[in-house]
Amino acid sequence: MKNQIIITLGREHGSGGHYIADMIAQELGIKLYDKDSIEKEIVSEGYSGEMIRKMDEKPVNFFCLAPHRQVFRILLRSTWRKKTFAMLRDKAANGESFLIIGRCSDRVLKGNPNMLSIFICGNQQAKVGRVMEKKGLSAEDAIEEIKEVDRSRKSYHNYYCETKWGDARGYDMTVKSDVLGFEGTAKMLIAYIRSFMEQD
Repeated sequence: MKNQIIITLGREHGSGGHYIADMIAQELGIKLYDKDSIEKEIVSEGYSGEMIRKMDEKPVNFFCLAPHRQVFRILLRSTWRKKTFAMLRDKAANGESFLIIGRCSDRVLKGNPNMLSIFICGNQQAKVGRVMEKKGLSAEDAIEEIKEVDRSRKSYHNYYCETKWGDARGYDMTVKSDVLGFEGTAKMLIAYIRSFMEQD
């Protein structure tokens, strides 16, 4: 029986991944780390919240900035990335059980025997409908938002990770949330995680 469980969870925008992650964390009684909770921890150490939001899940781009701003922006992103990755490694090394959304966590914690990596995707129509309902957008705008958010996540992940974002071969479990619904997907993943935890 494992005394520690670490779940890394990637997700497509509109797939309900965050909602499912929350249900899993609550059922297992473990901490959920996402963009907001990580930001709070790092801000408490003296970093600017505005700077963190600008740097969040964005790869370093050496060519998109004016020359006099490139070095400063690159250093900020590098510092933010290193701070986030170090925080995750410290929590894992200290024996904490947690679920982390995004942040290249599957790569950062690769090799940890107590880690499971999960990716949640979904049917395009279901994702568009969810984003429309949640954000009050038209179908056209929802499609564009999904493309933009997923493009950013994919770019960030693929920049820092050997495996490709969303490629099932890079995860322990990949699941479409619209097949069983959010609650059904969460229950299935909880059973899978508990079975993993029962192993020596």
